[in-house]
Amino acid sequence: MGRLFGTDGVRGVANADLTAELALGLSVAAAHVLAEAGTFAGHRPTAVVGRDPRASGEFLEAAVVAGLASAGVDVLRVGVLPTPAVAHLTGVLDADLGVMLSASHNAMPDNGIKFFARGGHKLADELEDRIEKVYEQHRTGEPWDRPTGAGVGRVSEYAEGFDRYVAHLVGVLPNRLDGLKVVLDEAHGAAARVSPAAFARAGAEVLTIGADPDGLNINDGCGSTHLELLRAAVVEHGADLGIAHDGDADRCLAVDAAGEEVDGDQILAVLALAMREAGQLRKDTVVGTVMSNLGFKLAMEREGIRLVQTAVGDRYVLESMKAEGFALGGEQSGHVIALDHATTGDGTLTGLMLAARVAATGRTLAELAGVMQRLPQVLINVPDVDKTRVNTSPELAAAIAEAEAELGESGRVLLRQSGTEPLVRVMVEAADIEQARAVAGRLADVVKSALG
Repeated sequence: MGRLFGTDGVRGVANADLTAELALGLSVAAAHVLAEAGTFAGHRPTAVVGRDPRASGEFLEAAVVAGLASAGVDVLRVGVLPTPAVAHLTGVLDADLGVMLSASHNAMPDNGIKFFARGGHKLADELEDRIEKVYEQHRTGEPWDRPTGAGVGRVSEYAEGFDRYVAHLVGVLPNRLDGLKVVLDEAHGAAARVSPAAFARAGAEVLTIGADPDGLNINDGCGSTHLELLRAAVVEHGADLGIAHDGDADRCLAVDAAGEEVDGDQILAVLALAMREAGQLRKDTVVGTVMSNLGFKLAMEREGIRLVQTAVGDRYVLESMKAEGFALGGEQSGHVIALDHATTGDGTLTGLMLAARVAATGRTLAELAGVMQRLPQVLINVPDVDKTRVNTSPELAAAIAEAEAELGESGRVLLRQSGTEPLVRVMVEAADIEQARAVAGRLADVVKSALG
């Protein structure tokens, strides 16, 4: 698997890349590294462990729990809950560590392990590096220092986690959702119980699809990566809006009453205006990424809201928000972070906040999302090229300059190296889709000739 920790924990095909032995070993290593860092000083350590419904999560959870308990950590098993729920519970229960088993929007055969530090925040990169190093040392033979007797960790169920998390979600809403009919697509994932319960408690009339996880059907033709079923259900039932989550429910996309998609940029635009109106949008700033649609940027400029853009990835959005004290950020893909209420992207919370804005204003979701015009965006992946030269090739620089001159202020060009593959991503936005396709195609050809 190369370096174990990626941008969102450790992921791989369950029982092939991500084995029970690896899960157990990483958990023991995490306990030892955090102990050495002083996290457990002066008290008996506790960890919160949750998972999404994947079949492989059952044995991986058992391995993680065994590893932590064998290292002297008491474990609270919260069962199947969203990633943001595990982060939230890690914080409110004052646990020393949180562990979530999920591969998010990936297909069912994959799974992953994600660690949270005290407070429910992402584990620092240097601690992940240290965990990986310590794991490797002991995997190759160095024995662990193991507690015995009363020193071993105890394992218990924390069934209250569900109600505590749902109460938190409903409690942060500025108003109720009475009178709204909402269709929820749960991707047969971790929010299959949580999201319908939260929306219903907030007063909405709730219809669900993709809410029957069997361990094998997670993300299968449904959820935020497959909006077709949600579009049809919203129109069929005459709902006011639809909300779609991914497998671990850390993201949210929406559908308006006509079945039209409302993406993460549009959701951010709606929430930014709502939060500014309520005096909650600190520094009148929202954080996005370099892939945020140009229409979002133009809308925020028009509304007097500053847009800070980071590298692609919700971890970079979160880093910027924490460093500068911003309250709202996210990605086009639907990772939306409301930092006053969550330490990570929370799809259920995002959907609730969006629905609350519809209810409070009496306006349709389409009207609210109309604050921004989503410009056509074309993305072409150019494989098998020397991606390291994307910023140094004179031929490519000239082609980009020519494209930018053609597009003017109504378009944008972005070329990015893939972080994991030998390819360059060419993204072009323009007011006209045919122009975007033509410019992107020409740039892709230059990338092939100049970097191939």
